[in-house]
Amino acid sequence: MAPSDTPGRSHGRLAIKASLKPRDLMEEPRLVKGAWEARVITLFPEAFPGILGLSLTGKALDTGLWRLEAIDLRSFGIGKHRTVDDTPAGGGAGMVLRPDVVDAALRAADSGLPRERWPVIYLSPRGKPFDQATARRLAAGDGLTLLCGRFEGVDQRVLDQHEVEEISLGDFVLTGGEIAATALIDATVRLIPRVLGNQASTEEESFSEGLLEFPHYTRPTDWQGRRVPETLQSGHHANIATWRKAMAERLTKERRPDLWRAYCAAHGRDPNEDQEQ
Repeated sequence: MAPSDTPGRSHGRLAIKASLKPRDLMEEPRLVKGAWEARVITLFPEAFPGILGLSLTGKALDTGLWRLEAIDLRSFGIGKHRTVDDTPAGGGAGMVLRPDVVDAALRAADSGLPRERWPVIYLSPRGKPFDQATARRLAAGDGLTLLCGRFEGVDQRVLDQHEVEEISLGDFVLTGGEIAATALIDATVRLIPRVLGNQASTEEESFSEGLLEFPHYTRPTDWQGRRVPETLQSGHHANIATWRKAMAERLTKERRPDLWRAYCAAHGRDPNEDQEQ
């Protein structure tokens, strides 16, 4: 079989659901028309769906609200040993993923859609920081293709050729892009309508309004001498909303001065003003 004809590993309704009840393994997966899709190019397709196959994202995958396809980069390798990398030009440690190998994989994963509807992303520590706004942008599209790097990285020429967007999860280095890809997909999929069930929950969480999320409490009311704040027990919805907003602002100012300054600039406020307690 030619490398370009090698199918990726597709995960749909039958791929991840655990059940004690036998079922027909020939049954076709139910896929919602126009379901959002993630195609992941990786040397470790067995890493997917992983944690994405559990909890609410797993249930949504199982019911066809989104689709996941893991594409084995090794299947596009060169020669008898399916070589995917080579030594870096100019010398240096490590290996670099070959442009011809990555090109073949990207062509196999091509959706045929414009980049604004289906971006191609390389998980890289030198990329633009991933944030909630980016997750919302990605969730609003039809899907995305993720390239998981390994070794020292990917030949720059193939990234330029395919207009690949580079995204970073933070100022740290992982051994590969699979963990970053999982995190990016999780943050994006949960914003797809019907995945969480209660869409209001995504509107109140951290970063949705440029602030960190307020603290949460539940029963018992008194736990080891620590009580749930009286305001949250009052039943007065306006006061509760005011308290939560004040706490979100306070935490953001204390823990993320960068977010606090941006929030104040957007709302015409003085970042040095005192917060309500």
